[in-house]
Amino acid sequence: MDIITELLKEIRLPTMVKIKQNFTAPELEDVASEVHKAIREADVLSRVTPGDSVAIAVGSRGVADIPILVRETVNAIKSAGGDPFIVPAMGSHGGATAVGQIDVLTQLGVTEEAVGAPIRATMEVVKLGELPNGLPIYIDKYAFEADKIVVINRVKPHTAFRGPVESGLMKMITIGLGKQKGAEAAHAFSFKYMAEHVVEMTRITLKKTPIIFGLASLENAYDRPARIVAVPAEKMEELEPALLLEAKSLMPKIYFDSIDVLIVDEIGKDISGDGMDPNITGRFATPYASGGPDVTRIVVLGLTEKTHGNANGIGMADMTTKAVMDEIEWEKGYANALTSTVTSVIKLPMVLDTAELAIKAAIKTCNAFDLKQAKVVRIKNTLEVGEIWISESLLSQAKEAENIEILSEVSELIVS
Repeated sequence: MDIITELLKEIRLPTMVKIKQNFTAPELEDVASEVHKAIREADVLSRVTPGDSVAIAVGSRGVADIPILVRETVNAIKSAGGDPFIVPAMGSHGGATAVGQIDVLTQLGVTEEAVGAPIRATMEVVKLGELPNGLPIYIDKYAFEADKIVVINRVKPHTAFRGPVESGLMKMITIGLGKQKGAEAAHAFSFKYMAEHVVEMTRITLKKTPIIFGLASLENAYDRPARIVAVPAEKMEELEPALLLEAKSLMPKIYFDSIDVLIVDEIGKDISGDGMDPNITGRFATPYASGGPDVTRIVVLGLTEKTHGNANGIGMADMTTKAVMDEIEWEKGYANALTSTVTSVIKLPMVLDTAELAIKAAIKTCNAFDLKQAKVVRIKNTLEVGEIWISESLLSQAKEAENIEILSEVSELIVS
C-alpha cells in the first residue's frame, strides 16, 4: 500500500441522495419569432440602407440557440436590403487564428449554410484610439470596413469582475471584436479596472464605428432563452445594466450555502470561460468578483470532450486525478492565461491516482468537525445543476427546502 492510500484508508466516502433543484425559469417558445419581434420593437432596421454590407459579430461563448439568433438576424438584415456577413468576435479564442475561430463557430453550429451568410475571419485589427491611460482600442478589420455592424451576445454575470456592465454586448464590442490584440489590451491592467475600461472603450468604439445595434439574449437557469432584446447602439450604456440585473436574477445556483466538498464531474471552455463557473462554485480566480456558496474543497474528475484538452479553470480545484492530467493540452490554457493575465486558473491542484482517492483527500482536508458527516455535493458541471447529488448529511436540510425535491433513496457514492 502506498503512502497516500495509507493516509486516506480511514476516510469513508459518503452515502448520497439525488435531488432536483427547482428554479423559476421563463422560456421563449419561438426564438426565431422573438428575434424579429425584438428588432422590430427597437426600430433599428431603418438604419440599414439597401446595399449596405453588414458585419454581424458572433462570439465563442455558449449561447443557447445561437445558430437561430444569427440566422434570423441575417434574415432581418436581408429584409432591409442589407448584405450581411459573419465575423468571429472572440478575442484570442480559437487559438488566436482566423481558421481556429471559424472552427469555433462551426462547433457552435454557426456555419455559412446554417445562417445564410458568409463568414469572414481575420485576426487583423484597426486601432481606433486610446484611453487617457494609454490603453489601445482595436476592432476587427472586416467589421471596421463594413457599412454597418451588429453585435449578438448573451448578457450574464462575469466570472472575474463586478460592475454595472459585465459579460454582454459592450464587452463583446471591446474584447470580442478587438480580437487577440483587443483582448490582450483590455486585460493588461487586470480585472480590477475591467468594469470601467469596458464602458470607456465601448464609448469610443461606438463613436468611431458604424455599430447600429446589439441583440442581447438572456437565459434562464436551464440555459434556455428567456428573453431577447435588441438594443440600439446609443442606448447600450443606459440599458445593459438593467439587462445584467435581470440575467443575474435568472441564474441557477446550488441551494446549499455551506459545502465541505464539491465534486465536479467535468470542466471545460464550453461550460464556462473559467472551465467551471465561479458564480456557481463560489471559487473565483480574482478578488474582484464574489458570490456563490462557501466551498472548502473542490474536486474535478474530468474534462469535457468539446474543451479539446483546454483545462482552463483546473487551478480553481483542490484535487483532481492523473487521468485528467493526461488529457490536458497545457498550451491552450496557458494561451488564455497569458491573454487574460490571470494565472491561478492554470495552476496545478493536488493530483491523485484515482477519483476515489481525490474525493477522500478532499474530505480529509475539508476541516469538518466530523468527517463522516462532511457536507458533500456532486454536480455534472456548472451548467447542469438542476439535478445533483448531495450527501446524506445534507438530506434534512434538503427536505426543509421548498424548492428541492428528493429523487432517490440513499446510495453509495459511485466513482470510476
